[in-house]
Amino acid sequence: MRIFALATRVGNVRSVLRALDRATSQIDLAAEITASADVEVVRRADVLVVPGQGSFGAFAEALDGGLREALLERIQAGTPYLGICLGLQILFDESDEAPGKKGLGVLAGRVSRLVPGVDPELGRPRPLPHMGWNRAELTSTAAADSSTPLVAPAHYYFAHTFAAVPADAGVVLTTTSYGDATFASAVRKDDVVGVQFHPEKSQRAGLSLLERFFSEVARKRPR
Repeated sequence: MRIFALATRVGNVRSVLRALDRATSQIDLAAEITASADVEVVRRADVLVVPGQGSFGAFAEALDGGLREALLERIQAGTPYLGICLGLQILFDESDEAPGKKGLGVLAGRVSRLVPGVDPELGRPRPLPHMGWNRAELTSTAAADSSTPLVAPAHYYFAHTFAAVPADAGVVLTTTSYGDATFASAVRKDDVVGVQFHPEKSQRAGLSLLERFFSEVARKRPR
């Protein structure tokens, strides 16, 4: 299985590659894992993994020059996609962080700044970015759809200031609360999955998610 991890100047792909290698090894999946920003490598991929940290605008610009079109081409062809942090946010139409910069538009909606409110114990606004461990809880729809959900309710590691606001609540797998803000922490539409947290930094919970993702991909893959 040819797994492509998008390697742009936005985000640290090294830790993602280690997690992908460990997860595929754990389920005995023969995989060729490539980190690249080469358009032709994208077009040959069996699985797309798109990590990203930092600015939505910089990430959107990094996709210009052919990557955007190649990713959309593969997604439309049914290639499984796993977006991590900005890799989730870029699936949407646009972000308040970078007005005028366009996302992939695979999922309808926008990305907005978290408004976590005031910490009553400290009497001051809760800090942003939202960083550290927090719990993802299944939506009622996701819980009803499967006894073994792709994204299990668990604590994962987050590092973000903005979060997606999907136009269709039906794509939301899990939500997470930070103060007064409750946001979509995992989304899915067909073979496109996005998580706002970092599975590669989420220890056993993150590794288990990756194992389930690749196990599902392997089951669906034509033989």
